[in-house]
Amino acid sequence: MTAPQVIDETPKARLREQRGWYWYDWANSAFYTTIISVFLGPYLIPVAKAAACGKDFPGMPVDACVADFDRLATDRLGFVDVLGADIRPAAYFGLTMTVAVLLQIVILPVVGALADHTGRKKELLGGFAYVGALSTMGLYFVAGDRYLLGGVLFIVANLGYGASIVVYDSFLPQISTPDERDRVSSRGWAIGYLGGGLLLALNLVLYLGRDGLGVSEGMAVRISMMSAGLWWAIFTVVPLLALRNRPVPAHETTALRSVGGSFRQLGRTIAELRRYPRTLLFLIAYLVYNDGVQTVIGNSAAYASEALKLSKDVQISTILMVQFVAFGGALLLGWLAGRYGTKRTILASLVVWTVIVVVAVFLNEGAATQFYAMGFAIAIVLGGTQALSRSLFSQVIPQGREAEYFSLLQISDKGSAFIGSLTITLALQFSNSYRIAIVSLVVFFVIGFGLLLAVNIPRAIRDAGNEVPERI
Repeated sequence: MTAPQVIDETPKARLREQRGWYWYDWANSAFYTTIISVFLGPYLIPVAKAAACGKDFPGMPVDACVADFDRLATDRLGFVDVLGADIRPAAYFGLTMTVAVLLQIVILPVVGALADHTGRKKELLGGFAYVGALSTMGLYFVAGDRYLLGGVLFIVANLGYGASIVVYDSFLPQISTPDERDRVSSRGWAIGYLGGGLLLALNLVLYLGRDGLGVSEGMAVRISMMSAGLWWAIFTVVPLLALRNRPVPAHETTALRSVGGSFRQLGRTIAELRRYPRTLLFLIAYLVYNDGVQTVIGNSAAYASEALKLSKDVQISTILMVQFVAFGGALLLGWLAGRYGTKRTILASLVVWTVIVVVAVFLNEGAATQFYAMGFAIAIVLGGTQALSRSLFSQVIPQGREAEYFSLLQISDKGSAFIGSLTITLALQFSNSYRIAIVSLVVFFVIGFGLLLAVNIPRAIRDAGNEVPERI
């Protein structure tokens, strides 16, 4: 019989792990900023159009067909085949996003159960990270009419990204004390913005200066997408060297090695939430206000172009500014949480979000300076709201079940995006105004504020069997 593994939990050992843990935020943020936020959607849609052109307009040069595609397409022509279904190229990227989100909702809880009950968090983090990174690098080969390859690679990469985040977040309660958690979570989030912003800046230099470098637009995008996967893969090495697995009870490691066992454990975890009503209320509050956050971010570019008539250059430069200002914003809100309490700081950030969406209605058309100012305000609260929510959630979940509960947090994040998108869609349908659509998101911040205000956080922490920090 082997002696139980003893883990060094001294402050020096924790600090070493924390510093390594930060680097995974730096590594994976490249995928979100370069792939999702900027390059893949605008690139994959023309690839799908090229495939439709080759099928339905074979006698026409592909470039000319893609440029004039919206006029050429009819009720019968201009579709691509996806598993036997005729899909408009313009809808193809949205379809892949939807499939990726639905698969995450199914798979992430299983990932959480496996991570907690096998104790192989480091191996799972590395495995999912490298599946995602290699799939992202594979996007380099998406050219011509290979729209299906692009969709499959993105879905796999997004699954790897989401699954690795569940495991990554679950390390937070293990590498930090309750009083350290806000600082550690905020620093990780801040470093992620810095890393994602730095690579995006380098890729935009390549993209905007492609003519002088003798590189085509498509090649510049493909190199940029490959670089995101390479960045992800290289910097993942740092947390894998620094983080350590914690031992779990032997009966749990043997009983829950199968995926079927993980599904059964997921069912028990969801049922168990009834024992933690305050944790459940926090999860619902997060679902509501984070949906508002995600919907504002997801629709900012469309708002800039449709309502404010701002150029693509203004939109791209604003995205870059947000990345770097959010670095400081996450650290600032982490400091405020240490001084005034985590819950109060999140509540204050929701007030700022409310003001932002109300003020957005009154921005003048063509006023780039006003849009930059709004982007600056968003950047200040963006990272801090999410980082502090992560650290606060880690306080109200039972020990040894971190990955399972963080998978539920990720599911609420992914699944709730549908509600915000639907709200925007309905507001546009009935008002045909992006200004009204944006201000309709106030309801998410107001309701989220009320729900979070109602959560007795110290009681929730004690109910989960955890130590209440000095300031919460």
